[in-house]
Amino acid sequence: MIEMTNKVMESARVIAMEESATLKMAQLARDLSGKGNDVISLSLGEPDFDTPDHIKEAAIQALKDGHTKYTPVPGLVALRESISTKFKRDNNLDYGIDQIVVSNGAKQSIANVSLALLNEGDEVIILAPYWVSYSAIVKLAGGVPIILNSDISTDYKVAPQDIEAAITERTKFILFSSPCNPTGSVYTHEELEAIANLVAKHDNLYIVSDEIYEYINFTGKHVSIGAFPQVNDRTVTINGFSKGFAMTGWRLGYMGAPKWIAMACTKIQGQITSGATAFGQMAGAYALQADMKPTHHMRETYLKRRDIVINMLREIPGMEVNEPQGAFYVFPDVSSYFGKSVGDTVIQNADDFCEYLLNTVYVALVTGRAFGADNCIRISYAASEAQLVEAMKRVTSALSQLS
Repeated sequence: MIEMTNKVMESARVIAMEESATLKMAQLARDLSGKGNDVISLSLGEPDFDTPDHIKEAAIQALKDGHTKYTPVPGLVALRESISTKFKRDNNLDYGIDQIVVSNGAKQSIANVSLALLNEGDEVIILAPYWVSYSAIVKLAGGVPIILNSDISTDYKVAPQDIEAAITERTKFILFSSPCNPTGSVYTHEELEAIANLVAKHDNLYIVSDEIYEYINFTGKHVSIGAFPQVNDRTVTINGFSKGFAMTGWRLGYMGAPKWIAMACTKIQGQITSGATAFGQMAGAYALQADMKPTHHMRETYLKRRDIVINMLREIPGMEVNEPQGAFYVFPDVSSYFGKSVGDTVIQNADDFCEYLLNTVYVALVTGRAFGADNCIRISYAASEAQLVEAMKRVTSALSQLS
């Protein structure tokens, strides 16, 4: 009997798909920690806060009330009504419940849109640096990612003229996040309006706006690009509960979209996962209308942590750092260290940079290559102040050894 290797049996799409760099680094950190090393992991985009008690109590009550059955594919009416109210209240977006689809996390919402809109060879303009899964999801759906790069000199924002120059007859939508993972950059009202104006000039061009970090915004006011009237019928707004409510393990995301897109996404989701958990949805419906003080407290804490990290990073020679305005990441340019070495270790790129820090001082960061920025690294400050200070001290010590 002839034995087939796993690689031969895998589909071409699996072979072509890259592993998530953030999850890979997190696993390496866990492996080192499991061997007794004092690892500080700043690799995952996960709040270190627990879900607020009033939201947990709402889920418990939902279980007691019998919300334990299958749910409608696009979500319980109670949650979609709550999301619709939230969109109007916070975002000036008028999505009816038939335009809202609840998914098992915002990642699934992005996958649903990609599978619903993309034909083989369709192009998606992705503003870089970008979240690691954007490109992989687009490719999985048969699309072609068109990556538009930016750098620290522009606060990692892509200029509207560069977006317009990349639009072709095959372009289906533009995909980006604001506040941004991995950079923490926030597009201003004027910058978003400029993007909206150029999209409005092109028929059959859509926007997919990932706003999962909406509540971790240090500018004072979040702006949703879908609120601009010239593109409100061509924008899909993605959001969820993971970041602003510290509900990562609940796997609860949602979108607001033109009705035909929402219906297409419901059709896709109906054949893959069906609806999200009933008691989780009831808790989500409560969370959006309940006391927001815990969310605001988290935002204020993140801001303090950001300042600690960027102030310590700026003391490190050669570390180029800007001031991110949202999310919980710092995205420094570390290219000045490329070519430096200590012993047999040579830092050729951001991958080497992160491996060096993990293996020598047990600080886990993520290479910028995974986000479309080869000169950078991502530091998550979703950790305690004590851990952040210690991590930055270790990084400073390790980098001082390079020459």
